[in-house]
Amino acid sequence: MKKNRFRFWILVSIVAVSGFSQGMLLPLIAVIFESSGVSSFLNGLNATGLYIGILLASPFMEQPLRKFGYKPLIITGGLLVLVSLALFPLWHSFWFWFLLRLLIGIGDHALNFGAQTWITAFSPEQKRGRNIAIYGLFFGIGFAVGPLMVPLVNISESLPFILASGLSLIGWLFLFALRNELPEQDLRMSSFKNTFKRFAQAWKYAWVAFLPPFAYGFLETSLNGNFPVYALRIGIEVENVSALLFAFAIGAIIFQLPLGMLSDKFGRRKVLTAVLLLGFICFSAAGLLEQSFYGLFTCLFLVGMFVGSMFSLGITYMTDLIPTELLPTGNLLCGVFFSFGSLVGPSVGGLFIQFVTSVSFFYLISALFFIIFVIIAGKGKWKQR
Repeated sequence: MKKNRFRFWILVSIVAVSGFSQGMLLPLIAVIFESSGVSSFLNGLNATGLYIGILLASPFMEQPLRKFGYKPLIITGGLLVLVSLALFPLWHSFWFWFLLRLLIGIGDHALNFGAQTWITAFSPEQKRGRNIAIYGLFFGIGFAVGPLMVPLVNISESLPFILASGLSLIGWLFLFALRNELPEQDLRMSSFKNTFKRFAQAWKYAWVAFLPPFAYGFLETSLNGNFPVYALRIGIEVENVSALLFAFAIGAIIFQLPLGMLSDKFGRRKVLTAVLLLGFICFSAAGLLEQSFYGLFTCLFLVGMFVGSMFSLGITYMTDLIPTELLPTGNLLCGVFFSFGSLVGPSVGGLFIQFVTSVSFFYLISALFFIIFVIIAGKGKWKQR
């Protein structure tokens, strides 16, 4: 019991460091490029490097995990992240930094995939929702704290990268205190050529559980990437934009754990359908109240409360639906769908803002939530334990 507790807190701590590095890089590099005269299009293109890295690495993650175990994969991913962060100050180049972000995407994916699969594997079913909620909470806290490093660029452009790599090194060293374990094996699934067969099997069992991570990826990147542009166009002040995004982040952080515990008590599908419906209602209300700062602040705080846990709820729902030997594959696909949503969100959101000028941006997200609510409510009853 003590071994599991020690391992759990080491894993969620390194995940917090991962969230910190991701949360720092997005605004930090955007600010540096903007001050260097890089166009907004290229700035956004550079930001996709992290998610492209995740998608490119996904088919190659499961085999090393099954062969070598959780610990080597997490250590390798953490090393790739900290080395990449340390290399940023060496050369201020658009394509060099794109490559480093791609490598960080690969490293972060290995780290998070290994950690979340390990946690779902050793967590008892009655505490699984709580444990994954804490995992999401720590990542969210790290992601929220990361942007606070951006002002350090006024002291030295290298300083935020140095601090982030140092913090990653400290977290990485703690990983060596863990004892390695292997996931549950299935001899029929031992070769790389069967990777996509396992994807198909996992999809068959748990396709409905991959929709919430997709929706959360879409929401997170469109809210952080598209909403500031939309807000300025409808007359919201720059400082108010930061406050509105902060309201969403705080709501998501505070209610991660309560929602995870509720899912343990009442079931994942019930909690997921409830939060998706409430998210649809709150985003629809945000579209009606977007000219009122306090109305919009309240709506985004409530949205964070209700849907800020969708990624972790999706993981635990997938765990309930899928056979134990397919857990690594299911966790991998949760990350893939989150990354796919993260790539699609800013593009679709940008096109919506540009061409659908008479309709609120918030209605785009509310429509997505309503569609997924209908799918999970209508099709998600099968095979739930």
